Amino acid sequence: MNFAPVINALALPPDARVYHRVPKNLLLEQGAPTAADKRQIQDGIEELLWVAALKPTNIAVPAFRDDVREYLEIAVLTATLRAGAKPTRLIELIHRAIPYPLVLVAAHGDTVTLSLAHKRWSQGETGKVVIEDVRRTAPFRPDGPTAEEAPFLASLAVSSLPSRDLFALYQGWLDRVAALEAAQITGTFAPPGSADRASAVREGLDTHARLQRDLATLRGQAEKEKQLNRRVELNLEIKRLEAKLAATAKAL
Repeated sequence: MNFAPVINALALPPDARVYHRVPKNLLLEQGAPTAADKRQIQDGIEELLWVAALKPTNIAVPAFRDDVREYLEIAVLTATLRAGAKPTRLIELIHRAIPYPLVLVAAHGDTVTLSLAHKRWSQGETGKVVIEDVRRTAPFRPDGPTAEEAPFLASLAVSSLPSRDLFALYQGWLDRVAALEAAQITGTFAPPGSADRASAVREGLDTHARLQRDLATLRGQAEKEKQLNRRVELNLEIKRLEAKLAATAKAL
């Protein structure tokens, strides 16, 4: 897999480049809580490469510390997954295993997925870091991006991200992944211009996904319903949710 279109889009400074191979033992020790996860790592990962370590000393962006988390550096990794791999779970396991906030570019077949996840201190184990929700792009072809994916890639350069601190910079990437998800609904990619707008996009995406799940459930019920009155009620509720879904999409 040619990772170059995505890595080049990040515009990583030369001083941050590492290019070290990451042994699977690291994942097995740090990110595999079950025997099934260990098998997935052994059988599903072809290669894991540490591409870059973004630090205050090489990107001139301050570290971030508060009571919840500490961001001293951001890791950039590529993962080549084998044909029979389960990408969703493996991506989560890799994020769990790396102690730093991670930009992960995972290749499966001829597509790649870009994923990120904030990390915070564990409330139950002192010194242990846990991940929050993993936000990832849908798989895409880096050599032939769509009309929404091309401007997304063009927005990823480190120099174009917020530079207040490493947390803000990492959040900038997360906001662009959310903006791409919104663009695949609206047809237009637009990086959020403010923190309030970014929050509104994330909330809108969550609402959109929930409405889609609710609609799928109601449509299934309507197809099976034999009582006419009840079917009419379900169809009215479906129309109401469809209108709400359209309004949510428009707000994105």
